[in-house]
Amino acid sequence: MEYHEKTPIEDARKYKLGDVIYITGEMILARDEAHKKLLDEGAPINLKGAVIYHCGPVVTKKNGEWKVVSAGPTTSIRMEIFEDEFIEKFRPAIIVGKGGMGERTLKALQKYGAVYTAYTGGCGALAAERIKGVKNVYFLDELGIPEAVWVFKVEEFGPLVVTMDAHGNSYYDNVDEKAKKNLDAILAQI
Repeated sequence: MEYHEKTPIEDARKYKLGDVIYITGEMILARDEAHKKLLDEGAPINLKGAVIYHCGPVVTKKNGEWKVVSAGPTTSIRMEIFEDEFIEKFRPAIIVGKGGMGERTLKALQKYGAVYTAYTGGCGALAAERIKGVKNVYFLDELGIPEAVWVFKVEEFGPLVVTMDAHGNSYYDNVDEKAKKNLDAILAQI
């Protein structure tokens, strides 16, 4: 299925593995340090139903306004140590990144009704075209541009492919299982 959604997201349990989502509204950028800061100190904004993007953007400031040059995804597995607690505490609906996440995150997605989606790496400039502005930025002085919590206004941001859903399904687990079966078959022939 293909979905065109506006934030905040009411019900992420409807999304299934392989669904494609395009987002209009607000997208919150948060990487490693931002996750830790938000968990330690609380969020300055409501994250319930939010779209959280694992991204360290490239931005410039001209005439007092931020311009997003590039906003490609960062490797999500780095957030695995935080993501289950983050999902439990803040209840975002959609996590966006690249490379997938682990078992702890998958269990949290299932328990709290959220999904992990993949956005293609290497498409930072293309992503920037879908960003219509910067609504706010938090912790910029403390964390710096790539690690700050950014609130972007986006229009039809995607395609985001659901690769881990709220029903315990993981594309990454499926690929691992298939690769193991193929390897076992190859080794059996040797």
